[in-house]
Amino acid sequence: MINNLQFDFTVDKERNTVFITREFSAERSLVWDAFTKQEILDQWGAPAPWVIKTKYMKFQPGGRRLYSMTSPEGQQHWSIQEFTSITPESNFQMLTNFADQDGNINSAFQSSENNLDFSEANGITTVRITIKYAAPAVLEMMIEKGFREGFTLTMTNLEKLLATLSGK
Repeated sequence: MINNLQFDFTVDKERNTVFITREFSAERSLVWDAFTKQEILDQWGAPAPWVIKTKYMKFQPGGRRLYSMTSPEGQQHWSIQEFTSITPESNFQMLTNFADQDGNINSAFQSSENNLDFSEANGITTVRITIKYAAPAVLEMMIEKGFREGFTLTMTNLEKLLATLSGK
């Protein structure tokens, strides 16, 4: 495992946006699969000791993924993603909302717009993620609830999984 891989997490409160750049020592196709295939996503997508479980996922424009993050005590937080644009192994965009277990969107919070770009050079895949929140209050809530720390942990989960899957 390479320890000098880039990880940058920047919050721009004026634009209600989080910018994340993360490098992985793995081929782009494998990193793409890790972000877009339910069976791989469910192995890394929550900060331990929480676990993630996808109820359903259809990765195509207009398709959706409904999933929960579950605590060791059984507390569940549900979210739904709607895929709005997909360019294979290069980019996908989606809207993310808090929801209930049936996929009903929590209207108290507006969607976040997510853009994920994937590129590879010299065996290192870079993922650039932009998350734009509709309201400053939602961004503030996410920061207060430890989004940066949780995201950092999930990226470490992914790095370890990719090392196992790629044999590195």
